[in-house]
Amino acid sequence: MDALIYTAMSGADRMLKAQQIHANNLANAETGGFRADIDTAISQAVPGYGYDARLLSKNADTALDVRAGTVVETGRDLDVALQGDGFIAIAAPDGGEAYTRAGAMTTGADGTLSINGHPVLGDGGAIRLPEGYLKAAVAADGTVSVLTPGNTEMQPVDKLKLVKPDPREIGKSADGLIVPRQGGPLPADDSVKVQSGHLERSNVSAVEEMVATMTLNRNFEMQMKLFNAASDMNEAGNRLVRG
Repeated sequence: MDALIYTAMSGADRMLKAQQIHANNLANAETGGFRADIDTAISQAVPGYGYDARLLSKNADTALDVRAGTVVETGRDLDVALQGDGFIAIAAPDGGEAYTRAGAMTTGADGTLSINGHPVLGDGGAIRLPEGYLKAAVAADGTVSVLTPGNTEMQPVDKLKLVKPDPREIGKSADGLIVPRQGGPLPADDSVKVQSGHLERSNVSAVEEMVATMTLNRNFEMQMKLFNAASDMNEAGNRLVRG
């Protein structure tokens, strides 16, 4: 009975937290470049005296779904979609580096390229486009070029820092950005290519998330039934003791 209570309550708690993960995935089904989270769990022994058979379920760090999202054509010069694996380096709020698959770049008042408010990083730090440029373009290798007044040819400004980490070595920070689990900036990878004039959509499958949510609901109900069964056995044991 004791082991059953631990199993039921820890299992129910894990189901609730897993539901939060899938709900967040569904909420970002239309967020460009979003990578779905995968809930994971481990078993943990319950400390104390007695036979070592009491285990509880515990949530582990979430994993990233690395499947590519649907790529759509936009025709916009500063929209880029990554081909295959890889991420674009951006400045994190704490001053370090973070990474994203979103590719809708915009320019600020000082010409700084940014994605969702985070400066885009290149070989020389944050990429800034010259004032009054007429046209911008991004090559397959990430080189950003502009056409300025008085010139007839595109001039390179900087190159996007593109990285290709091992999916097992990255996770999400509190603000939803991709970061290395061990910390520190990742090295640039020249094998990563981009497609200009396109954007990658979220890789969240609404159908899969809804099915997972329904499964979690059924599992939560099962855990509650186990807890009620443990309570009934406890009452029966008390009646036997009372005679």
